[in-house]
Amino acid sequence: MSELNNAYLLKELQEQFADAILSSEEPYGMLTIVLHKNQILSCVQYLKDHPQLKMQFLTDLCGVHFPDQKGSELCVVYHLHSFINNIRLRIKCFMSAENPQIDSIESVFGAANWQERETFDFYGIEFLGHPNLKRILNVDEMDYFPMRKEYPLEDQTRTDKDDTYFGR
Repeated sequence: MSELNNAYLLKELQEQFADAILSSEEPYGMLTIVLHKNQILSCVQYLKDHPQLKMQFLTDLCGVHFPDQKGSELCVVYHLHSFINNIRLRIKCFMSAENPQIDSIESVFGAANWQERETFDFYGIEFLGHPNLKRILNVDEMDYFPMRKEYPLEDQTRTDKDDTYFGR
């Protein structure tokens, strides 16, 4: 085995998931891949079980909303870490706001349970196969997803504020 670094990790991933990796980059030295959402479960299982890579820790899982990216407005970001090899990987999976569904990875990483629930709660992304996908922080009666950028940041009808003081 060659030295375990980002180049080796990317090579291993490309050999296994060539058609599913849409792009890759290394911002701030962390390998980041954009993966087709249909391959997330098999990819994280592969990374966890790989005899050299041993990506056995899910550091984080979160959602992101890009309202201007038509057809791929929502994204789930996964951060994986191999303590043994001291290497990290970021995986991004994009999907449309009309069909915000992706496979749950809770069966691979139990810690994903609450993180997927939180992402569902705030972004409306459904994790298929999740054992208990329901709101975790917001009330059940809430009929919107508060972290989506669907509402203006300020009330546009305000008359008590002079924008010139704020550089606008």
